[in-house]
Amino acid sequence: MDKLVRATAQNGEIRIIGATTTDLVQEAMDIHKCTPTAAAALGRMLTVGSLMGALLKNEKDSLTIQISGGGEAKGVVVTAHADACVKGYIGNPDVDLPLNSIGKLDVGGAIGTNGYLKVIRDMGLKEPYIGQVPIQTGEIGDDLAYYFTISEQTPSAVALGVLVDTNLTIKAAGGFIIQMMPGASEFVADILSYRLQEIPSVTSMITEGMTIEDILKYIFEDMDLKIHEELKPEYKCDCSRERVERALISIGRKDLQELVDEGKSEEILCHFCNKSYIFTNENISELLKSLH
Repeated sequence: MDKLVRATAQNGEIRIIGATTTDLVQEAMDIHKCTPTAAAALGRMLTVGSLMGALLKNEKDSLTIQISGGGEAKGVVVTAHADACVKGYIGNPDVDLPLNSIGKLDVGGAIGTNGYLKVIRDMGLKEPYIGQVPIQTGEIGDDLAYYFTISEQTPSAVALGVLVDTNLTIKAAGGFIIQMMPGASEFVADILSYRLQEIPSVTSMITEGMTIEDILKYIFEDMDLKIHEELKPEYKCDCSRERVERALISIGRKDLQELVDEGKSEEILCHFCNKSYIFTNENISELLKSLH
């Protein structure tokens, strides 16, 4: 079962958020009918979205992460909330590249490096906070670590993994963000950096049956690990007919009138969950009347 935990270590000098997201990524793969490469790219983004969402201060806050580097994936977009629930989509769920030079799914090649990673935080203010950095590798974890260090001045380690089984299901998915808090000692940072270089991949540890708590205990042995909160990360789309109606109304009276005059119906598909909303010509006529 998927689980997300918030923790600290070394007397609060280190902030940690980690999760297993195998079921969540499987659901996304099923909804979007992804190839293994697309599932790995979307799954990493959904995992880090869930982790970053859980760092939001207020339950009504949300954040959107976008990565678009000119590759065949045609970009990935994920929206996350403070309860660790996420939704997302990949521009091209059929992207299918050969394995990379180390025999792994080529997420970096699918994403590309000619573009930006963008994080948009909506905290209920007049304008959202937007931070962006040039894509470094397209592997997503490296790019997020670079984003935290450059845009938020918080040195961070980001590990993300999605393992697709031979039967094209998600065998393991998860990840963690580890951040050094202001005033943390360089000695502690050096020890942690060494340990992170030596550990197996996240998906290897999950496949071996380790929970997210087991993984963090393994990394932070003798470092005063304290787990403060548990959440269940889920794939959850909040679309509704009312929201889609508002989007349809936003095209303007003139365009709605044209649809009515031409006797047309409209089918609107939600990018995030592929749910279809049908608006008959009569429905569109009613919407038009409501504008008057």
